[in-house]
Amino acid sequence: MNRKPIPYARQSISEADIQAVVEVLRSDWLTQGPVIERFERAVAGHCGATYAVAVNSGTSALHIACLAAGLGPGDTLWTTPNTFVASANCGLYCGASIDFVDIDPGTYNLSPDELERKLDHAAKDGTLPKVLIPVHFSGQSCTMDRITELAGRYGIAVIEDACHATGGSYQGSRIGSCAFSAMTVFSFHPVKIITTGEGGMVLTNRKDLYEKLIRLRSHGIIRDPAHMEGESHGPWYYQQQDLGFNYRITDMQAALGMSQMKRIDEFVRRRSVLARQYDEGLRGLPLTLPSRHPDAGSAHHLYVVRVPAVSGRTRAELFTGLREAGILANVHYIPVHLQPLYQRRGFHAGDFPHAEQYYREAISLPMYFGLTDDEQAYVIGTLRKLLS
Repeated sequence: MNRKPIPYARQSISEADIQAVVEVLRSDWLTQGPVIERFERAVAGHCGATYAVAVNSGTSALHIACLAAGLGPGDTLWTTPNTFVASANCGLYCGASIDFVDIDPGTYNLSPDELERKLDHAAKDGTLPKVLIPVHFSGQSCTMDRITELAGRYGIAVIEDACHATGGSYQGSRIGSCAFSAMTVFSFHPVKIITTGEGGMVLTNRKDLYEKLIRLRSHGIIRDPAHMEGESHGPWYYQQQDLGFNYRITDMQAALGMSQMKRIDEFVRRRSVLARQYDEGLRGLPLTLPSRHPDAGSAHHLYVVRVPAVSGRTRAELFTGLREAGILANVHYIPVHLQPLYQRRGFHAGDFPHAEQYYREAISLPMYFGLTDDEQAYVIGTLRKLLS
């Protein structure tokens, strides 16, 4: 039979989501209205954080988080090569230099052992980073207790890139609580756990960072006379105190996010079921399946299999076979240091061998709330045929 193509990810929009947006369209506010603050409170409350600042993308959230941490020219940011380019680009936006820490070959997250080794060398060379961005790849938290302890030895600010991990947890705390970091960043792109269309958020427990983030989100402007330099000219008066940006999210997007937050636990539960069904259905095939860290409750943004040489198929052959069967698999990620922009900045193939080996073998299978059991069984059956 002819099947509708199965994407690797997609949003789930309910009638309640649509109605929430329609209500804003019929209200007096479209852009900076009261729903944004309600959305921020909902996410912060769910995660157990004190403050949240919603913005127009996860990339914008990373950028202003770096600026709030004081990153600038002459500084260095470290992150993982196994991520989307935004996790590194946010440092370049600030005028900083970028370096990477190789991944753990089991979890595909930033390796604490590699981090410790690299920090020891950097401390001796006087090249320590100012900011470290561990990325919770595929929805599974990095080993944050050890990463935070290592960064704390040298006074390095930790910003969690949790764009894959809204709804996940680590050692009993929800990701976003900032129990192990100065700030945590979420993305609400349509392929993520919840969506606002485009959107992102920074969470923190520090009031000073929150106030800085609020200014940076909206042109660096403040309207509170208590924080102005000199006297206010009147109720119309505002001051620009920083070089900020127009990174504002709209009330329409926030309304969608508020509605989606009501289903976040349902979203994560279904993704967990799908992950277990993949584990069971693919067991015995010549594939490397995802590992689960006992301290981490994954949000299961991605389900990545690896195609080792012993499979009898190359990654490209398997990828093509899936696409020809109407299964729109994807690859996450091309290591950032292999991108031409970063090659021109002095990085080379071979610099981070674990990330490069992972990339040569990785395929992301369909994983999203609306994936049906029948569709997933078709994906599993197709893989079995291709590998037989």
